[in-house]
Amino acid sequence: MEEPEFSARGVRIERWTRSLTRAGQVLIKDGRLALLTSNGREIDSAPVDAVSATRPWLPWQAKEDRTVAKLNGTRYRLTMGEEPGRPRGPELAQRFLQAIRQTHGAHG
Repeated sequence: MEEPEFSARGVRIERWTRSLTRAGQVLIKDGRLALLTSNGREIDSAPVDAVSATRPWLPWQAKEDRTVAKLNGTRYRLTMGEEPGRPRGPELAQRFLQAIRQTHGAHG
């Protein structure tokens, strides 16, 4: 079984003002990005080549642990490192953006 290219648990996933999960999972595996709830139910998924991801550009949203991912025409705000006792949000956000860029580069 192939290891995921990126995996983060304890991720707050929001569809802008609506919180979908406070302890979800972001997974990049086999060329697909999946957003999952805390119990593993899929929120959304798409081929990584069809996903765009950036840091939020509004100053009050542009914290180091946040990214914005657009899948299937829907924007999701991802806040990494919400898991108690694991203050690694900025590191995970950076690794997520790198994984998206690397996957785009490998297939583009």
